[in-house]
Amino acid sequence: MPRILPTLAAALSLSLPLHAQETDSTAPSDTGGTGTAGTGTAAETAPSAEDQSDAPTDQPDAPASGSAQIATSPQPPMEVGTDWPYWGGDAQATRYSPLDQITPENVAQLGRAFTYHTGDLPEGTAEGKYSPEVTPLKIGGDLVMCSAMNVLISVDAATGEENWRFDPGVPNEAIPYGATCRGVSVYTNPDAAEGDACATRVIQGTLDAKLVAVDLTTGAPCEDFGENGTVDLWQDIGERVPGWYAVTAPPAIVRGIVVTGAQVKDGQAEDAPSGVVRGYDALTGELAWAWDLAAPEQNRNGPPEGEVYTRGTPNMWTTATADEELGHVYLPMGNSSVDYYGSNRSEVENEYATSLVALDVTTGEEVWHFQTVRRDVWDYDLGSQATLLDYQDTPAILLPSKQGDLYILNRETGEPLTPVGELSGLPKGEIEPEYISDTQPISEWHTLRKPPLEEKDMWGFTPIDQLWCRIQFRQANYDGVYTPPSSDQPWIQYPGYNGGSDWGSVAVDTERGIIVANYNDVPNYNRLVPRDEVTSKPINEMEQGDSGGENAEGAADPQAGSPYGISVNAGWRNDVTGMPCTRPPFGGIRAIDLETGETLWDRPLGTARRNGPFGIPSFLPFDIGTPNNGGSVVTASGLVFIAAATDNLFRAIDIETGETLWSDVLPAGGQANPITYEVDGRQYVMVTAMGHHFMETPVGDEVIAWALPEE
Repeated sequence: MPRILPTLAAALSLSLPLHAQETDSTAPSDTGGTGTAGTGTAAETAPSAEDQSDAPTDQPDAPASGSAQIATSPQPPMEVGTDWPYWGGDAQATRYSPLDQITPENVAQLGRAFTYHTGDLPEGTAEGKYSPEVTPLKIGGDLVMCSAMNVLISVDAATGEENWRFDPGVPNEAIPYGATCRGVSVYTNPDAAEGDACATRVIQGTLDAKLVAVDLTTGAPCEDFGENGTVDLWQDIGERVPGWYAVTAPPAIVRGIVVTGAQVKDGQAEDAPSGVVRGYDALTGELAWAWDLAAPEQNRNGPPEGEVYTRGTPNMWTTATADEELGHVYLPMGNSSVDYYGSNRSEVENEYATSLVALDVTTGEEVWHFQTVRRDVWDYDLGSQATLLDYQDTPAILLPSKQGDLYILNRETGEPLTPVGELSGLPKGEIEPEYISDTQPISEWHTLRKPPLEEKDMWGFTPIDQLWCRIQFRQANYDGVYTPPSSDQPWIQYPGYNGGSDWGSVAVDTERGIIVANYNDVPNYNRLVPRDEVTSKPINEMEQGDSGGENAEGAADPQAGSPYGISVNAGWRNDVTGMPCTRPPFGGIRAIDLETGETLWDRPLGTARRNGPFGIPSFLPFDIGTPNNGGSVVTASGLVFIAAATDNLFRAIDIETGETLWSDVLPAGGQANPITYEVDGRQYVMVTAMGHHFMETPVGDEVIAWALPEE
C-alpha cells in the first residue's frame, strides 16, 4: 500500500461507464474543465452523470491460459521526445527525455503557456481525501489523463483546450485512504485499420476496481472491451466492500496483455481481499491469466466455481514495468494485509512479500523474484516503478526501495549485478522472536539510507520541545534499521514507511550515466496496540458514516485477526508543535553515478516557506528539505524538473551541480511526476498541481504547462 507522510504544515456500485462527451468549443459550462492559454480562454465543459442500470456481475468466462486472442509478439515501442507516451516517459521507465530546447542557460525565461482545470474537486464525503498524484501522457497533439475520481480527459497539448471527457461515475464511497489516479496507459491494435473505433485506446484502473477502456480520439467506450468498455476487477475477489480494494496506478501493457494489481487498504484484517495480479486481453478484456502467489496453478484461469482468490496475500498497488523484448512484466510487491505482525502468515506469503517478481506475460508464470526484506513487519512495500536499462552490457533492471537501497539486477534471471550484502545478528524483539528474521539483505552498491539516529539528532524550535523529543527517544525501543515492533513501549522505525524511495520512483539520464533520486528522511514512531485496547473497526465491519481513521495510514488500524492493532506517528511529529522530532533535512535529492554507485551531489529538497510550528507558515526561503512525494524528469540538456516537496514549488535543477536554476510557485501541492514534450518544435514542461491531503498541501485541479517565450 502507498504510504504518505504528513507535511510540516501542522509543524459499489457496478454502474457501467456513464458518458463520453466531445467538447463543443462554444459551449459554456459552470462545472467542467477549463484551459487557459496566455490570456485567452479555451473550451469549458461539464462532466455528464446520467445513471444507468446496474451492470451484470459476471464477466465472460475466462479462456484457458494462452488461448485469449492476444498479440504475442513485441510491439514497436512508442518513442519519448515529442511525446510522453508512458507513465515513466519511455518504455524503459527512465523518465529521461531527449529534448534539449530548454537549457540551463535559458531556463530562467520559462513562463506559463497554459493552465487547464479538470473541474474535479472534493465534494461531500470526499472532502479531506484528495491525493490525485496525476501524471498525464502526451500522444500526438493531445494530452490524456485521469482525475482524482477517474474522470478521463483529453486536452490539446499546446493550448489546454479540452477535446473530450469521460466520467465512469466512481462514487465517493470507493475512496480508500485517498482519491488517487496516478495515470493511464494506451494500447494500439496492430491489426486495426485507419479510422477504426478504439484503434488506439486509453485504459485505466479505477477506485471502484474496474478496468475502463475508451477511444483515444473520441473518449467513447470501447464496446468490445469487457461489458461496454468495462471489466469488473471485483470478480472472484469476495465480498464487495467499497474502499477496501481499489486501483490507483496505471496498468502495464505487454504484448497485448493489460496487467494490473490493486491497492488493498492496509491494516484492516488478515482476512482481506487477495493480492492477485491479473492479465487481460487489451482488445476484448477477457482474462488471460491470474497470478495468485498462494495458488498459482489452481487459480491461473480464475478460482474454481464458488471460491475466491487467496485472501490476505501481498498485493501490487504501485506501477509495474513492461518488458516487450523479453515478454516479462516486473511487479513491485507489497506486504501482506496486516503489516506489523507476521506469525500468522503462510510460508508463501513470507517468500514473496516485498519482492520484485518477474512474470512471463504470455502465461502468467513466474520467471524469478528478488526479495528486499525478509519477513517484513515494517510496511516496507516496494513502491517505486523499476527502470529497465543496459548495465555493463547486460539487460538490467534498477530497483529502488523504501529502506533506501538501490539494486541493479539481471532482468533475465533476477541475479544481482551490483554487490548485495547482508545484515546479521539483528534484534528479534519480544513480540514474535521466532518469526522475525535476524538477517536482511542490503545494497553495498548504493543506499539513500542515513546513519542510525542518536539522541543528539532530536530537534525542536525551542529547548523545551527538543527536550520532549529526547524524552520520547529514550522511552522508545530503537536498535537501528529493522528494530522489531514492540508493545510495552513504542519503537522507532527509521526510515519510515514513506522511504527512501516511494511511488515517484527515480529518473535515469542514460546519456550521462546519472541516477536522480529524491527521498524522504524521517522516522515513524510506532506501537503495537494489544487487542483489548483496540477501538477501531476493520473496514468490512464499519457502518455507513463511520470514520476510517486519521489521514496517516496506520494511525489507528485494527489489524483484525492478529493479537495487535497498530498506532503509527508518521514522521514522528511533536504532539504540540506538529514538527518532526528529528532535525532537518526531512527530504532530499541526490545524483548517483550509474557506473560506480558513487554520490555526485546531495542536497535538501524543499524550503521552509510553507512550514513552521503549530501549522504556521514561516515564509522562510531556506532549503530545510521537506517530506516529498512524486518524482522527477531529466532532459538531454542537463535539467532535472521536480515538484514533490511540500513548499509548493516546481523547480529546475542543474543535473551536474544540484543547483536550482529556476522555480515557480504552484497554486496547490505538486505531489505528482512531471513530464516534458514538444508541439510544433516548442518544448513544454508540465506538472499537475492538485495537492495532497496526507501531505497537507492545498488541493487543486490545475494542469500547468511552461515553455520558453515564442520567437
